[in-house]
Amino acid sequence: MVKFFPYFLFFIGLQVSAQQFTRKDSLRGGFSLERISYDVQRYDLNITIDPEKKSIVGYNDITFKILNTASQIQVDLFENMKIDSIVFEGKQLNYKREFGAVFISFEKPLTVDGLNKKIRFYYSGNPLIANYPPWDGGFVFKSDSQGKPWIGVAVQGTGASLWYPVKDSQHDEPDLGATIKVAVPNGLMNVSNGRFIGSEDLKNGYTRWDWEVKNPINNYDITINVADYAHLHDTHNGLDLDYYILRENEEKAKQHFEEVKPMLDCFESKFGKYPFAEDGYKLVETSYLGMEHQSAVAYGNKYRKGYMGSDISGTGIGMLFDYITIHESGHEWFGNSITSKDIADMWIHEGFTTYSESVFVECLYGYEKAMEYINGQKNRISNKAPIIGTYGVNDKGSNDMYYKGALLLNTLRHIVNDDPKWWQILLKYSETYRHKIIDTETVIAFFNAETNRNLSPIFEQYLKYKSIPELDIEIGKKEVKFRWHTDVTNFSMPVVLLVNDTEIRLEATNDWQSYKIKKTKEAVKFDSNRFLIKVNYN
Repeated sequence: MVKFFPYFLFFIGLQVSAQQFTRKDSLRGGFSLERISYDVQRYDLNITIDPEKKSIVGYNDITFKILNTASQIQVDLFENMKIDSIVFEGKQLNYKREFGAVFISFEKPLTVDGLNKKIRFYYSGNPLIANYPPWDGGFVFKSDSQGKPWIGVAVQGTGASLWYPVKDSQHDEPDLGATIKVAVPNGLMNVSNGRFIGSEDLKNGYTRWDWEVKNPINNYDITINVADYAHLHDTHNGLDLDYYILRENEEKAKQHFEEVKPMLDCFESKFGKYPFAEDGYKLVETSYLGMEHQSAVAYGNKYRKGYMGSDISGTGIGMLFDYITIHESGHEWFGNSITSKDIADMWIHEGFTTYSESVFVECLYGYEKAMEYINGQKNRISNKAPIIGTYGVNDKGSNDMYYKGALLLNTLRHIVNDDPKWWQILLKYSETYRHKIIDTETVIAFFNAETNRNLSPIFEQYLKYKSIPELDIEIGKKEVKFRWHTDVTNFSMPVVLLVNDTEIRLEATNDWQSYKIKKTKEAVKFDSNRFLIKVNYN
């Protein structure tokens, strides 16, 4: 997700995170028995969108398997949306609602038999409209320059259940994919995830556009994009590239999206093959800035370099590429392919994806430019709250998950201090957890094993505490004394001492250590560009 939040929204976020969590939060973010008793196999959405009424009507077929005997399951749908009926094996089911949770009861308990079961969930209503998309979740009803409807949706964090019935948790994705069938007024097109499988004139002033996803997909990634789109098609190394843009921008897009090819070459060399080749790669023009919708990435940066025409790193390097294309496409590997079980671990999405920006810079412009770019992002770190949120209550934690998360990875790279090994580790990480749902402990265990080093205290300091490690320094005439000041005990991490431009690699701990020197204090300093640290010279 895009992250350069307007300042007033940032402070609102801080206030919300400080409040007590409620039953509503637990229902939204928790792992109730009614949720974990079944495993979603696929979603099959079939809806009609009325642009004038800003309404949705239709149903979602939810196919699932029972994991534990259950007489009741939890599906989620925002309270403002109407439930028309829920049907199972030809009979309407009883249900009760509590906030956004819908508890569906079966006449007889469903047992573990390995067979697919399916409910059809009919619903209707006016979905929540976003005020500041994509920073707050909801539908976006706009018009293009010709006055034609231009509709989109972005719901990460707020919840996919604001517009369709779904198990609204990142821990369960539809194993067999999904179909998204959306009817819109004639003259408009809907673009969703996956492959276009056909359209049908419904003879009532509406045409239905059908899309199919072959891969598992995050519920917040499922999307609709309605407009009078032009379509550009290309291929790269056997991968289908499709661009859906407003007709007025067709020529502009042809040139601008050429950046996609070197990006794919870079990311595939570092992170492995594009994870969703069966579903293709798409950029879809939206009226809002962007979102990582799997195989249908939302693009709204108006064909500019940088982030809305500016450089978030403050170095000028960010103006060499279109931030939205690179960042949101990086999510195809980190967030869409590798997904965090709980939103509290969203740094697994955002930290790695933000790091992918500097990886792209390094692929095209070299190591020094990449280091300049990623260090330029340090001024975006607040250190006001831990990166990891509270588990089980839909709490995504601090926005430091982006830049601080990326700089943690840059720190790990320089702890490893062996670039071929680092890129091998990162590639293995991407391939090991391809299309998997994981948590922070899994990430830590992987990097511990691959580096043959106990990195747990380092991960803990950066992720679970608001402060970064501080290196206390005392420089004398003939020695340098140093130690780490951290919240974590038994903290150990290397540092690089520069004595008249000579590099000396030292292993610092929480205990004072010393290193003998012969030079004057003015010639001595510690490198803070390869590590995210604060250096205190006493």
